[in-house]
Amino acid sequence: MGLDLFLVFFRIGLFTLGGGYAMVPLIEREVVEGRKWLGGGEFLDALAVAQSLPGPIAVNTAVFVGYKTWGLGGALLGVLGTALPSFLCMLAIAAFFSGIRDNPDVGAVFAGLRPAVAALIAGSVWSLGKKTGFGRLNVGLALAVALAVWLAGWSPAWILPILAAVGLALPAGRLGGEGKND
Repeated sequence: MGLDLFLVFFRIGLFTLGGGYAMVPLIEREVVEGRKWLGGGEFLDALAVAQSLPGPIAVNTAVFVGYKTWGLGGALLGVLGTALPSFLCMLAIAAFFSGIRDNPDVGAVFAGLRPAVAALIAGSVWSLGKKTGFGRLNVGLALAVALAVWLAGWSPAWILPILAAVGLALPAGRLGGEGKND
């Protein structure tokens, strides 16, 4: 059983380009739809926790899923499965980097991958937004937070507790998940 968890997260880590947010749809497909280790709502809660903790979202999600399914050993296997492919790729790149560092074809490959990664992340945001009942209030808050971070230089470490307090102060379901908030 633990080996299955390791292999699922290893495969996700091995074949996903673009980092944690690009991995979210794959993790959801494997964990919720395929293996049924978590329910849909539970997965969204895991993502919310994973995003608010330090570290990569994919690793934090692997810890949550692993611990929920097989305890501490499962959490360790999930982290190892998620991180090992990147570690091995970095070792391989480091071993050969000096030979390809200035190769224009390598630069072109990475430039070509950028739009695909952006599309994966946008698709993940769209999919999760639909499932949580994202409406105008959510979109407005997301835009306000993005502007506060990018333009005003506010730290997300201050914004998260403020928005958590806003969520607690509003009536249940007002910020999504339990009904439309348009």
